[in-house]
Amino acid sequence: MDRGVDALDPRKLRVVFFTHLHSDHTAGFPDLILTPWAMGRRVPLEVYGPAGLKSMVRYLLEAYRADIQTRIKDDPIVPLGPTGGYRANAHEIKAGVIYKDANVKVTAFPTHHAMESYGYRFDTADRSIVISGDTSPVQATVDACNGCDVLIHEIVPAAWLKNHPALQPFAAKYHTTTPQLIEIANKARPGLLILDHVQSAALGGLLNDFTEHYSGKVVIGHDLDVY
Repeated sequence: MDRGVDALDPRKLRVVFFTHLHSDHTAGFPDLILTPWAMGRRVPLEVYGPAGLKSMVRYLLEAYRADIQTRIKDDPIVPLGPTGGYRANAHEIKAGVIYKDANVKVTAFPTHHAMESYGYRFDTADRSIVISGDTSPVQATVDACNGCDVLIHEIVPAAWLKNHPALQPFAAKYHTTTPQLIEIANKARPGLLILDHVQSAALGGLLNDFTEHYSGKVVIGHDLDVY
């Protein structure tokens, strides 16, 4: 449990959604599969994401085969028997409703990045949350939010990008700059805009860039923030 949120107990993290499969978004995946199992999770992890996910899961489990076999044999903590807690069931998705349970409905929409990528809208009984993942501006994000309670959107601050000319062509094709995100937010009208994927060197003055052209509530997101 962290930040007072019981659902963040690692053993309760049972469903995962990947926007895309770049390494900076997946490097912690083996830890998410195996550590909660070692702590007592008894069911497989259910994982949703773009094409290539099934292959990634298969080879990760093979890479950790010795670890898994040793724990099953000798570790007194891990759940024993045919519980499948060390497994991950990969679901390769397309746009549309991809997941639903008693608490939440999850809808994927296509975004534009350097590989197949998706954003997600999460609808509960009293909240709607949209996350863009890494993407250049797309109308699908605006449509998915359309007055949503929270929009979590990536940003590459224009001021930071000026000092990194080598990254400018890539960012122009596959990421969202400050003026572009302001335009998206004004069209999408979220109750709260959370800036995501921000380089630490770009934090200074970033919120001020929104003041003149965006009147909505905006914050910079950090890991484990609670709103």
